[in-house]
Amino acid sequence: MNLPSIPKGTRDFGPAESAKRKYIFNTLEQIFKLYSFKPIETPSFENTETLTGKYGEEGEKLIFKILNSGEYTKDIPADEWKPENYKKLTKYISEKALRYDLTVPFARYVVMNKNEITFPFKRYQIQPVWRADRPQKGRYREFYQCDVDIIGTNALLAEVELIHIYKRVFAALGIVNYEIRLNNRKLLQGIAEYANIAEHFTSMTIAIDKLDKIGWEGVTTELINKTGLTVEQVDLLKSVFTMKGDSLTLLTQLKSILNNEAALKGADELIDIITKTGTEHIGIDCTLARGLNYYTGAIFEVVMTDEQCTFKGSISGGGRYDDLTSIFGLPYMSGVGVSFGADRIYLVMEELNLFPTGTDKSADVLICCMDEEAFADAITIAEKLRNNHISVDIYPTVEKMKKQLGYANDLHIKHAIIIGENERKSKAYMLKNLDTGEQKTCTVEELVVGF
Repeated sequence: MNLPSIPKGTRDFGPAESAKRKYIFNTLEQIFKLYSFKPIETPSFENTETLTGKYGEEGEKLIFKILNSGEYTKDIPADEWKPENYKKLTKYISEKALRYDLTVPFARYVVMNKNEITFPFKRYQIQPVWRADRPQKGRYREFYQCDVDIIGTNALLAEVELIHIYKRVFAALGIVNYEIRLNNRKLLQGIAEYANIAEHFTSMTIAIDKLDKIGWEGVTTELINKTGLTVEQVDLLKSVFTMKGDSLTLLTQLKSILNNEAALKGADELIDIITKTGTEHIGIDCTLARGLNYYTGAIFEVVMTDEQCTFKGSISGGGRYDDLTSIFGLPYMSGVGVSFGADRIYLVMEELNLFPTGTDKSADVLICCMDEEAFADAITIAEKLRNNHISVDIYPTVEKMKKQLGYANDLHIKHAIIIGENERKSKAYMLKNLDTGEQKTCTVEELVVGF
């Protein structure tokens, strides 16, 4: 008999892992609420037509399609039933797909509920998404995104608030060494115009987005082979993309060199944002494209810079989208948002030992019964403690003390209440600190106020 398994790119989470993940989710949610964001949830799958055509050529390949139920092949015309027609066949066999991200479903939600929403609308959403990606460290096929978006305004104050949320979240989680990398799609458009390749803008951003994986040699090859650019044009792009300097100085230099409307607009937007947020943790990265077709303005990506952290990928990203809702029939609804990668943040915090002590504890106290008669007292005490928000576990059977305290130790429970014959008769119960070994006798009332 084959042992059970789970699909590649998915994971089970035990109690300790789940508790730490919940700690991240709770921290994010508390901070989102501080900035007046409100929660929503959307279905795990959408109509396929809702998702397709929104993520670019590369993203399109990663959407998980769901086969229609029943005889899903019966409506396929005989002349189209060919392997090379696999893209055309999708419309016949798959009407639904697992969501690829939370942003496109959010745009769909806004359009469907526009008459009930007060704009600007500030929402947060913490739910899983699915991508048919190649699994590796920090990259899974099922993972959680934690999104915050502001839609219904083009004011740059929204970008400023998102950067402040970044800084507050990472401070709360104990993450110190990170960089918020910024770019702007208008600035990228200006670079393309400067190199006289505006008609190849999308191909340029797709290639540049792979820079970390394939290097300049790979980017050069892709641009020449796919778009027909000359080596000279690619070298001109490289000269701009590799410019260095502190944020405000670099943006000023780019304005002077590029000197076209798109570039000036993009650079000025970034200067405005940075002026209002300060330069701490901020860096300009002209190669940042994030390969999603719906971005139109500022782009965000957060990367770890801690030398002790082996994970160097992004832990958050997002950007401004000026017209995403138009694909669902609601034009000119500008929005901006970022997504925190909870799974990657977990990896970073686990590696740097940033989770607070006791995050994975299962209870504040274990009640140990030394005889069957003790269970009546144990239940009464447990309920009184629980009424005062003290979490309690009762060992379910009468066992030797060593076994019961071993159970507490395995679950990181720090206190034990021991009930034997003497304790039952005197109504004075032994409270033991399992870290220090200190013990004392307490009445029920003293137990309630003692934690």
